[in-house]
Amino acid sequence: MRPVWPAAAPATRRKTRCRATPVPGTLRFVLTPAELDAFVADGFVKVEGAFPRALGDECRAELWRATGCDPDDPATWTRPVIRLDQFGSPPFREAASTPALHEAFDQLAGPGRWVRRHTLGTVPVRFPSPDDPGDAGWHLEGSFPDPAGGWRVNLRSRGRALLMLFLFSEVGADDAPTRIRVGSHLDVPPVLAPHGDDGMAWMDACLAAVPRSEGRAEALATGVPGDVYLCHPFVVHAAQPHRGTRPRFMAQPPLEPIGELDLESTSPTPVAAAVRRALER
Repeated sequence: MRPVWPAAAPATRRKTRCRATPVPGTLRFVLTPAELDAFVADGFVKVEGAFPRALGDECRAELWRATGCDPDDPATWTRPVIRLDQFGSPPFREAASTPALHEAFDQLAGPGRWVRRHTLGTVPVRFPSPDDPGDAGWHLEGSFPDPAGGWRVNLRSRGRALLMLFLFSEVGADDAPTRIRVGSHLDVPPVLAPHGDDGMAWMDACLAAVPRSEGRAEALATGVPGDVYLCHPFVVHAAQPHRGTRPRFMAQPPLEPIGELDLESTSPTPVAAAVRRALER
């Protein structure tokens, strides 16, 4: 493990940052009470410096090689998006497993309620392009396989504790940052509740839930290598065309749960608390 992260600053500071040198045994409460409240209300929280920027640069170099494109020759950037998958080399394993992230997972999903990641899922590399990438529609994520094919999602979020966005390049407003509808995770539980443990087919859930989130404010997942957005599994989000100058590298793996959401607990996790709030509205 590279750096070990120090204790979070008081609640007046909105984001956490990594520290350049190891400080063993000092990591405590990466997310402040205010940030946990914001996660329940907004559906996401940004952890700045969740892994070292230098580690993000290593990951990006490996991803560049996998694209088959030349970083210094935009003439080789011929497609708006190239999808890569399941990178599990040491830099990616380390980025996925920092003490800061593990502490944040405990705070949001519950201690012992999530599965340690060894790969970082799908990596859609987005290139500057006037073309429609063809995948920029609003949606929520599917969570567990449908026996008939495709994916399903249910109220207890079987198969997904969080949606995560790992930034491996600088991402500004023009660099195809993921769009997030703030508070949209609260629009989804009332749609899923009537369908019980079997839930809904993913596309049916999107068709029913996405219109409920229209008109909500949008946030952009901008940042620098090492930043990670931790999102509620029901958050409505979308890609967008790249209007910047440098390709965007971001992984979007799930955090897989151990068990399903406990919606009856007297001490619900922030993920479960948001579902309960949505059903009580």
